[in-house]
Amino acid sequence: MAGGFTGEFEVSINSARNIASSLNKDKYKVYTILVTRDSWYYESPEGQKTEVNKNDFSLNLNEEAIHFNAAFITIHGTPGEDGKLQGYFDLLGIPYNNCDAATSALTMNKAYTKAVVKDVPNLNVAQSVQLFSHNRSQAQELSGHLQYPLFIKPNNGGSSVGMSKINKPEELSGALDKAFDEDTQVLIEEFIQGREFSIGIVRLDGEIKVLPPTEIISSKDFFDYEAKYTPGMSEEVTPADLPADQLTKIQEIVSEVYHLLNCKGMARVDFILQENTSKFYFIEINTTPGQSAASIYPQQVRAAGMDVGEFYGMLIEEALAGEKA
Repeated sequence: MAGGFTGEFEVSINSARNIASSLNKDKYKVYTILVTRDSWYYESPEGQKTEVNKNDFSLNLNEEAIHFNAAFITIHGTPGEDGKLQGYFDLLGIPYNNCDAATSALTMNKAYTKAVVKDVPNLNVAQSVQLFSHNRSQAQELSGHLQYPLFIKPNNGGSSVGMSKINKPEELSGALDKAFDEDTQVLIEEFIQGREFSIGIVRLDGEIKVLPPTEIISSKDFFDYEAKYTPGMSEEVTPADLPADQLTKIQEIVSEVYHLLNCKGMARVDFILQENTSKFYFIEINTTPGQSAASIYPQQVRAAGMDVGEFYGMLIEEALAGEKA
């Protein structure tokens, strides 16, 4: 399942292309279903488009009904990361690779997620204010206790689309315009100075496995959409250079976050190790991490000594096993 309704459409397409090409073709027959606001369809190699029958999630190709064993959701944002598709597949009894509807909906909301995980031992969250369309005019007043610089970000967005870093109050209005173009909720959050990391975590064969972390070194002021997807704009070091005791603590924190949020399949936790203190500051959890050839998560899978195609197959088997349990 690829595409979606957000600015991450192309990122999703690239992820789906990489997953489909990596899977074992002798074991899995893969159909990439593109999801737009207007239609769900499969496009054949010859360019013929066939609409999905949403009543039972099937395709009719060459007078043959194709029914699917499982769905591999790789839509970033709505409707594939926020629980909507998960709820649909739950109703049809079709297993899928990522978190259930409730967890997906919760983790898509940065502010709500922070409220749930803030009491995890050794985890810190930056001071922030959640702003809605109706109280935007109170932004200066509500955020008055926060220390600049600030991050302004869509509360339900991903890939840093619509995100800004500001250094003074006069910059707030323009940053809010940019964020509200992407979402009806916006998070105003204190900037934490330090090293930025991302670490994958997954449940395979019923066991939680934490992948080697990646340090993100951006040539820009922060790791925005341009820095993420423009070659040469950032450096991603996998595995990151971290002392063994610090890595153990990080693994414990993200495992507890994964447990607490009732995650399933792949997830990726982004965090800051604060300058001078090395305190762990939670940024967000991504339950549908990017899977393009250059994405962070496949880097970490390879660094863990696993074949990416076999890893995707294990996720499918995990989903199928969960359905049978």
